[in-house]
Amino acid sequence: MDQVKIGQFIARLRKEKKLTQRQLADKLLISDKTVSKWECGKGLPEVSLMLPLCEELGISVNELLSGEKIPEKDYREKAEENIMELVREREENKKKLVIEAVVACMGVLTLVLCVMLAGLLEEVTTPLRIFLIVFGSVIVAASIGIVVAIDVDTGTFECRSCGERFVPSTKEYIFTTHGLTTRKLKCPHCGKTTNCKKRLTR
Repeated sequence: MDQVKIGQFIARLRKEKKLTQRQLADKLLISDKTVSKWECGKGLPEVSLMLPLCEELGISVNELLSGEKIPEKDYREKAEENIMELVREREENKKKLVIEAVVACMGVLTLVLCVMLAGLLEEVTTPLRIFLIVFGSVIVAASIGIVVAIDVDTGTFECRSCGERFVPSTKEYIFTTHGLTTRKLKCPHCGKTTNCKKRLTR
């Protein structure tokens, strides 16, 4: 999905309806910051908001996801393109999660191997032991960095309070408590801190 194109489309239709961002947000029971985010191309409307948004703007969901008005003759083709794009995005994000797991495992295994070599081999000198442990630690740190970069770029987190999806900053992502599929994050939309669930689509 071209988020910038969709955002510009929403902004144009909103202005044609003579609505401010605040007025459109009030009709959808969301914040004007959320509408601003869409129009700046920094995110897409939640699935639960797409139909109400389309009703307010006088368009179909297919046109919303295409970022343009669609002539009758091209409607079906555009619908199929949009569905395939959503499927492709989800599959790409699944592949990224697999890469994350592989990188994390390789980092941990490297550290374990280095520590075992440093501790078990009697003929290893002290400087070499130190080098092995430092080398293993550097590999783990690098793998953590790669995993964080991939994970932040993959999908979004969904606020349990308001249901909005957002992408946290790298700093927020790192310095929060988390489970396997959740992170304790502050929602930029409602301001509440909850255990936000990871979602594979934006």
